Amino acid sequence: MNSFILEPAEDTPEINFNPETNVFYISKRSLPENAIDYYGPVLEWIQGFLDEKPKQLTIEFKLEYFNTASAKQLAKLLLVLEKYKESTKILVNWFYKPEDKDMLASGTRFSKLIPIDFNFIEY
Repeated sequence: MNSFILEPAEDTPEINFNPETNVFYISKRSLPENAIDYYGPVLEWIQGFLDEKPKQLTIEFKLEYFNTASAKQLAKLLLVLEKYKESTKILVNWFYKPEDKDMLASGTRFSKLIPIDFNFIEY
């Protein structure tokens, strides 16, 4: 399976899903005009990847900011991951800056709503 890569733009995040390393990144800012359209291919790709039953997967969120529409799509992504937690060891690394209490709070909310392993990493 090929990597899934979306280059960042002013209002869209960098997405780099590398199936060779099983480490996936979403970073920068997420404010797409249409979050459903933007994240649709992301969700489709990761579902296909997880259907192949990898042993483990680490996904790293290093977002500076995301809007409400993006939050809903990120929740959908995490819910897809949750469906596979019995067959794949899944770890979420949620990065936040020490002064960014909102980003930490967002990650904490996701971790309470979706029962997969989260690490919170200050950078």
